[in-house]
Amino acid sequence: MTLTVTAAPAVPAAQEKASPAGRGDRWLSLPLIATVLLVAVPGAGGVAGVPAADVLSGAAVLVCVGRLLFLRRRPLTPAAAVVLGLPVVGIAVATVTASDPSAALPGSVRYLQVFVLVPAAVLLLVRDARGFRAVAGALVLLAAVQGVTGVHQYLTGSGASYRGEDIRAVGTFGPGDVMGMATVVGYGLVAAAAFALRAPAGVSRRLALWAPATAALLTVPLALSFSRGAWIATAGAVLAVTALTGLRQAVRVLAVLGAAGVVLVGGLGVGTDMISQRLTSITEVAGAPDRSVNDRYTMWAAAAGMWREHPATGVGLKAFPAHRDGHASIGLSAGSDTAGAGQEFRRQPLLSPHNMYLLVLSEQGLIGCTALVGSWAALLVGGVRRLVRARARGAATVDCGLVAVGLMTWQTVDFLYADIGGPSTVLTGIVLGLAAWWALAGPEEANAA
Repeated sequence: MTLTVTAAPAVPAAQEKASPAGRGDRWLSLPLIATVLLVAVPGAGGVAGVPAADVLSGAAVLVCVGRLLFLRRRPLTPAAAVVLGLPVVGIAVATVTASDPSAALPGSVRYLQVFVLVPAAVLLLVRDARGFRAVAGALVLLAAVQGVTGVHQYLTGSGASYRGEDIRAVGTFGPGDVMGMATVVGYGLVAAAAFALRAPAGVSRRLALWAPATAALLTVPLALSFSRGAWIATAGAVLAVTALTGLRQAVRVLAVLGAAGVVLVGGLGVGTDMISQRLTSITEVAGAPDRSVNDRYTMWAAAAGMWREHPATGVGLKAFPAHRDGHASIGLSAGSDTAGAGQEFRRQPLLSPHNMYLLVLSEQGLIGCTALVGSWAALLVGGVRRLVRARARGAATVDCGLVAVGLMTWQTVDFLYADIGGPSTVLTGIVLGLAAWWALAGPEEANAA
């Protein structure tokens, strides 16, 4: 099914594309780029407790609203409105049916921001492939900055506490958000790998070399994050993107990666015992498992129990912590210990199951989970279909498709081991928006190199 974005009645699409005003609209992606880069601000900055990146994402949404109301330009097509609007159904139902709707209201605002408004803003403000590449490039730049910070933390012993040592790479996010740097680096690595597999049309040879080098270097801070979920998501996304480039190229790339792994791990001894133990702990659920693994599976069981009691609408947004103790076993610890990276020892409570699908299922029930996951599935399937067609005809924007599908794959896999929360959450909306642009944008946007 071909989906198009309607142009303004007063300015025909062909006229707008050729006019200086149409070219001038490329500045509209600047709020999105600023949103991505401001995530790196230590402590998230911000106004009145709202992180700076979230403030900029709100400004991007307001720009879209202003263009729609005053210029009547680029409204969403019905198909795009349905796909991006699906989550609203579950959010609204879960808010209204919550035992305390006023307490659920902040959660509904956050869900609307991340899963509806920001993705729609990205879809409307990214005008062509250049704009897409600019936003994706900002993700890579952010990953590089956070990665360098994380490696420095590991080498100097100034990171978050891990097994009694302050060596865990967390970037500027601090020990209270250990997934923040891993998420950012994962996004950047996948985007860089996609550009390396199919360099953007018209780039210089020197510029084409940075993508594979950056992707390779970003594996270091990703490993030092000790984030199992990010490792799995990144590996899955890179494999998916590699497979979508074609069989021959996929075989060559996998052969090179396999040889590099043998040399680095077997020959040079890269890969500490801590990383090996972290990998092994993923499947340890009996005997003497990692405490975090035990807590995670206990929280998953609690989320499933909440859903069984409220199968249609869930227990309500932001209600998981209140119902946790009534459904969790006595094996659940009181919280996780955090320290290091400039922060004193703290006991951080476990307020979510660290699985986005189970969190939505427990708080929004089958209605909300079906709506939200259905929206993501539509973006992923639509993106893959468009990528296959673009590759078949040799389109100049295949690199954009690889980035979009890779990031969407990363997000859907990572949600098996993580949920939203922290300063990096706004990037989830950016990633969904990039996937929406590739899957739902009109042919004039998606085909413009």
